Amino acid sequence: MFGLIADGVLYLKADKETENEFKAKGLEKFTYNKKGKELKMSYYQAPEETLEDGEEMSSWAAKAYSTALRAASKKRKKKTR
Repeated sequence: MFGLIADGVLYLKADKETENEFKAKGLEKFTYNKKGKELKMSYYQAPEETLEDGEEMSSWAAKAYSTALRAASKKRKKKTR
């Protein structure tokens, strides 16, 4: 999974390689409450300008997709050990 929509907001997957790009733009991390605790996931709000610019969205979506592939690869490696 490389993205999610919650309350009408698009969030894209991030990791150590990409999260600084989201932070540099001041974008919020996806959070939710579970049993009274605030939990944060590795997804950041998509930059506003990408919602109207197909090329920009394609670039950010590709980064998020690559991030999701890296995460999936790490999970597979752990299972085969």
